[in-house]
Order: sequence, then C-alpha cells, then structure tokens
Amino acid sequence: MIWKTKITEMTKTKYPLVMAAFARWSSTEFAAAFSNAGGLGIVTALNYAKDTFRKELQKMKSLTDKPFGVNITVTPPRNYYNEDKFKEEDYLKYVEIALSEGITIFTSSAYQAPFIGKRVHEAGCYWFHKCSLIRHALSAERLGADAITIIGLEAAGYKNPYMHTTLVNLTVAKELLKVPIIAAGGFGDARGIIGALVMGAEAVCLGTSILTTKESPLDQLRKNEWLNMDILTEEYHRALYHMTLKGTRVPSPAVAFQKEEKPLKMFLESLMKEAEIILKSYGFASEEFNTLQMI
Repeated sequence: MIWKTKITEMTKTKYPLVMAAFARWSSTEFAAAFSNAGGLGIVTALNYAKDTFRKELQKMKSLTDKPFGVNITVTPPRNYYNEDKFKEEDYLKYVEIALSEGITIFTSSAYQAPFIGKRVHEAGCYWFHKCSLIRHALSAERLGADAITIIGLEAAGYKNPYMHTTLVNLTVAKELLKVPIIAAGGFGDARGIIGALVMGAEAVCLGTSILTTKESPLDQLRKNEWLNMDILTEEYHRALYHMTLKGTRVPSPAVAFQKEEKPLKMFLESLMKEAEIILKSYGFASEEFNTLQMI
C-alpha cells in the first residue's frame, strides 16, 4: 500500500513514521536503520560535540540514502559533551553544520525555538516543533512551525502536569491547528497508527516501541526487562502518570506490543503491513491511503 500524507510529502519517506529524538538512547546507526526501514530517522544533534556532529551526519549519509532529519533540543539534558546552559548561538552552530551537510528537515523540542525556525526557513527547509500542551502548539504554529508533533500523557520522557491524553491532544489539535500534526505518545501497534491517521495526524512518532529492536542502543538487560514488562500494575501506572514536572522512569505503554527483539526494518514493515490488512478488513479497497483526501 502507498501511504500518502502531508508529512510523507514533506519528508519523502515511504511511511508516515517519524523517529523520536532520544537524548540518551540514540546513535547514528539506529537513526539510519529507521530511515532504511521507510521512516524518517532522526539524528539528535546535542548528543554530539560540535566538532564530531559533522562527522556523524557524514556517517549517516554513508549508512542510508533515504531521508532523515536532525533534532535540536532547546534545553539539552546533561551529558558528556554539553555544558548545562546553551545560548542561541550555540544551537545555531549545530543548525549551520546540518544545513551545510544538506539537511532539509529539522525538529525541535522542549522550549520554543523561533530562532531555529527562522534560520531553517531562510535556508528553504522545514521546521517541526514538538509540544505537550495545545497552547504551546498554537504558539509554535504562530511562530511559523511547518508541522507540530503533539505528545500525550501516555508518552515516556519528561512530563508536563497539564498534559492531556494523546487522544485528546490529537483530536483537539486537529480542530485548532492548520499545520500538519504528528501524533506521539503510546503508539506501538498497527491499530494505533491507523487510529492516529484517521483522527487527524499526518504521521506518527515512534519512541518506546522501537527501543527494544535489535538496532537500538538500549542495553540488553533493559531490553529484556521492557520486553517482559507488565503495564497493568499499580506501580507502573503511578510511575508513568505521575502528573508532575519531571521525567518518567518507565517506558510508555507502547512497550506492551513488543514481545521479542526484532530488527527495526522487520518491525516497521510488519507494523505497516498489518495496518494495511486491518484497513482492508474494514472494506478499504484502495491501494493508496491518502490523508490529503480526508476532511
């Protein structure tokens, strides 16, 4: 089946799937595997020092001839390479390196990044911004974001206590935003992807669900723990839905759909093949799923 959405048109990817930007569990090889599997792989810029970032982008281009993007997290986590506080010019140095290497898709997250969007647009490229609150999404749209990743309460990672669930965020965002939406938070199976696209998303962002694949740099002990995790316990529920301004210590519920460690390509292809089978079981006869024709 051909998957055609506003996001696949922008990114030129086979599937309407975008890789999450991982602050810790990321590598160029992981991002390349995602791109080679048909989605938009993401190189997380601030995981690298500026003098090695260019080499990683060049390595990425040697590992895939498929589209990929770069993420700039505006409030970088503490890591081996980065200082605790960055100024605008520090972020823009990463942007300039990426532009010089031919990158055309930029994603940003955490706080607002209009200075990044401005420079990206000057270069004729796309800027996607990730938000957890609808009001932040509206603000990012006003500042010129070409697409918004809206992330719901089901997601792992850093939480905002005023977040709504993925379903509410997505459907309300579709009502209020004019730019394309990328849905994030708890997606890990074919029905979730179909549901997101029907509810108004132009793509789905995958995070937890791909961290147990073979190419993921997540350590094997943790992979095994996650593959056997019970998301129905009270302990898990309290850890995920803590409703405070801090990160989570458990993966998103998307982990429940993975029971074995698979190659990333196999995982994504089986995901989209199952989505096609489900659609056809509902009577969908076309060989093209096209959200451009939806209201």
